[in-house]
Amino acid sequence: MRFTVQTARVDEETAKRALLAEEASPRDIADTLAEMKARKVSDKVPGPMVLGCDQVLDFEGQLLSKPQSPEDALAQLKAMRGKRHMLLSAAVIYQNGEPIWRHVGQVRLRMRMSSDAYLRDYVARNWDSIRHAVGAYKLEEEGVRLFATIDGDYFNVLGMPLLELLNFLAVKGVIDQ
Repeated sequence: MRFTVQTARVDEETAKRALLAEEASPRDIADTLAEMKARKVSDKVPGPMVLGCDQVLDFEGQLLSKPQSPEDALAQLKAMRGKRHMLLSAAVIYQNGEPIWRHVGQVRLRMRMSSDAYLRDYVARNWDSIRHAVGAYKLEEEGVRLFATIDGDYFNVLGMPLLELLNFLAVKGVIDQ
């Protein structure tokens, strides 16, 4: 199976602000952002299936974004320690400018009660990587040490509902079963 990667030029922050102003749920925000990306590319490239994805972090009813600075990352981690939050990973497939599949996976995570010193050192050691991640952690790296429990699919934590996507592609005959 051949594929290409094309960045969808969408203003995610403006869209997110508009959706929040309309009191959209975090699930709907993730789904809408993924759809915007898939639609943008599909409109330009008719024919092939186009996958758009997005992930949001819902912490006590508020969306957390990627940290803007090490201080912001530390503040996010301190606020979440010992508490639960949810990651929502959305994927939407468009073809010929129309949506043909969508899924939003959910994972509930509870952080450990890490000390201020550990969190400071964690941010210092990992800043180059975690500045690109909502919640200021990457589970596939040292960030796994921040957690007490994780309820849900690991691939959703990574940002893609991969099992559901593979099932869809197999049923459609795009990949072998």
